[in-house]
Amino acid sequence: MGLFDSLRSALGLRAEADATRAADPEDLFGMSTAYLTMEADLGFDPAGEAALCFSSVDSTDFAETLDNVEAILRAGEEETGTVFRRYEDDHGYHWVVLEDDDPEDLVTSVHFAADEFIEQGYGSRLLAAVFGFRKDGSQAYWIYSFRRGKYYPFAPTRRHERDQQLEFKLETVLDGELGIESDEQFWYPLWPDTPGNHPWE
Repeated sequence: MGLFDSLRSALGLRAEADATRAADPEDLFGMSTAYLTMEADLGFDPAGEAALCFSSVDSTDFAETLDNVEAILRAGEEETGTVFRRYEDDHGYHWVVLEDDDPEDLVTSVHFAADEFIEQGYGSRLLAAVFGFRKDGSQAYWIYSFRRGKYYPFAPTRRHERDQQLEFKLETVLDGELGIESDEQFWYPLWPDTPGNHPWE
């Protein structure tokens, strides 16, 4: 399943039927301690990047919401140095990409952005929050699904395959610390446009 199929499934009618509860940005704060566990128990360092993925709406009101999100992130940039940029992937999905060496700042910024979408009535447009990690040249991610209200691991390889052994190891170590999606059919892969890059590149 490619990126387009994954996101279409995650945002489509099937996901609406399978959604377990409304998006709750408070869940994102669970990543604050997960960063420590990933480093101490698994040797994965924070990648210094995180992102929020969403689908757009062609309306003035949604454009104003995006302006509000950017204003919030600009204010955060001045306070914490968390740099952000917008990105549209090859399939038309949108990303707010954040860069900061402090994982706490990344979690807080993603939370603020997601919360603004929800406050303005666009929580249904949120697909995922993605937090990156790295170890010995390999990459791993924790993805928070707003449709399911759960986290799941994603470990892509440079051959555009998934390292399922690593994904299950991440699940085992972080189970109980994060609310992890128990149904693996909802572990949607978020492939990057170019193999070897982050999902938002």
